[in-house]
Amino acid sequence: MTHMTKAILLIAALAMSACTNADRFGDGAGAGGDAGAAVGTGIIPGSANDPTSPAYFSQTVGDRIFFAVDQSTLSPEARLTLDAQAQWLLTNSDFLAVIEGHADEQGTREYNIALGARRANAVMEYLTSRGVPASRLKFISYGKERPVEICSVESCYAKNRRSVTVISMGSGV
Repeated sequence: MTHMTKAILLIAALAMSACTNADRFGDGAGAGGDAGAAVGTGIIPGSANDPTSPAYFSQTVGDRIFFAVDQSTLSPEARLTLDAQAQWLLTNSDFLAVIEGHADEQGTREYNIALGARRANAVMEYLTSRGVPASRLKFISYGKERPVEICSVESCYAKNRRSVTVISMGSGV
């Protein structure tokens, strides 16, 4: 057999195997089990549409907030996002959070590490004020060491002045 023939047969076999899902029409007439339940509800465990997943937290709740130049004060928009983060963390008590503080590239490394720490600490204090146990939260400052974008214009700087809440599995209190 030539390589082309083998490739065509392989593609045909893969296409045929894709049609073997007994519940492919979503009518519940398949083999049953949790897979049928997930199809019926439209929730894929661990995906961005699963309200208990870190992907949902990141994409739907929002994992980051932004700061003004040389500031660690929370804006009204940031507080809304943090309120949603706090609610998610309270509902999903099996998760821990590490709050990363970041700064733009302006200023010295030392100054930006301190600024990132103030930003991350402001987020941590806000989340604890909303009832999230401090034992489930940690913070770290990266200063200007982990930029999202690198360029010397305000639009890049603004994206780098942020705090990111990173979710991980752990044991709640």
